[in-house]
Amino acid sequence: MILRLAACVACLLAMAAGCTLGGPVRVSETRRLMGVPWTITLHAASATAGEQVLGEAFAEVERLEAILSDYKPESELSRLSAAAPTAAVLPVSADLWRVLDRAVEIRDATDGAFDPTVGPLTTLWRQSRRSGVMPLPEKLAAAREAVGPDALRLDRGRKAVALERPGMRLDLGGIGMGYAIDRVLELLRSRGIRAAMIDASGDVAVSGPPPGTAGWRIDVAALDPAATTGAQETLLLVNAAVTTSGDAFQGVEIAGIRYSHIVDPRTGLGVVGPAAVTVIAPDCATADALATAASVLGPEAGLRAVAAEPGCAARFVWLEAGNPRETRSPNWPTQASQTAE
Repeated sequence: MILRLAACVACLLAMAAGCTLGGPVRVSETRRLMGVPWTITLHAASATAGEQVLGEAFAEVERLEAILSDYKPESELSRLSAAAPTAAVLPVSADLWRVLDRAVEIRDATDGAFDPTVGPLTTLWRQSRRSGVMPLPEKLAAAREAVGPDALRLDRGRKAVALERPGMRLDLGGIGMGYAIDRVLELLRSRGIRAAMIDASGDVAVSGPPPGTAGWRIDVAALDPAATTGAQETLLLVNAAVTTSGDAFQGVEIAGIRYSHIVDPRTGLGVVGPAAVTVIAPDCATADALATAASVLGPEAGLRAVAAEPGCAARFVWLEAGNPRETRSPNWPTQASQTAE
């Protein structure tokens, strides 16, 4: 009896400390990288092992930020953009090549709704969001001249890049963070971590389910795209990614019209809202880019573009005459449930 009591006390103490005897330990940490909070949660053999892997994971994000950031002037992406127009193709790192290659694939699949050359327009639109004033027509026209499919040429044989237009600037904001999340999940798998979740300010990807569960529970956007709180939909995901694009947090109202931070490459202006699209995909780079493209395309064309990608699903919500509207792709997960904050 004394031995049994001691064993029970030891078990209770272990549970109070946040671990389970003989099983994986949950470890989580948040750091600010790429301009947003990153929370990495994983289950490891021990707290010490988990903390060590977390350190490696955050170091990988820092490494990729130095390659993919369009805010840091010393990043590889910024230095490449500064070279435009290039006299010949330029070699790029393996990571930058993978992101640009995938970005161009999605650009072509979405008829340019997603475009990695949109940098001159996003720079101009950021100024309008800060000032609350629409871009001057002559500045908008000049920026649009530097954007488009012909502005970027990939040499897939040499994995090299040519920038064809003066003043062009690459912007991987709609795919770079998703790619970084995917790379971190790959690193965690290589370290033996089978259950992990990465949340970079709403761009979320998960691997295997936490111990004793069927999957990771992920809350997605409210049914009212203009709301920042209220009823939510909860998804149960395993080995998948989900991201939401919209104007709930980063929108701006100019002359009575609400615009998103997402720029429509066809107009050079922010997408008119309120609206939000949530995309589920096998990887976060795809989810990230398709959510951006679907926001530009709108409900009907946007859902078609998502449905054309293997293993992808989407839900679109928007306001019409002040009333929330919703449409979903046929393969949107049926195990989704409704919760309230």
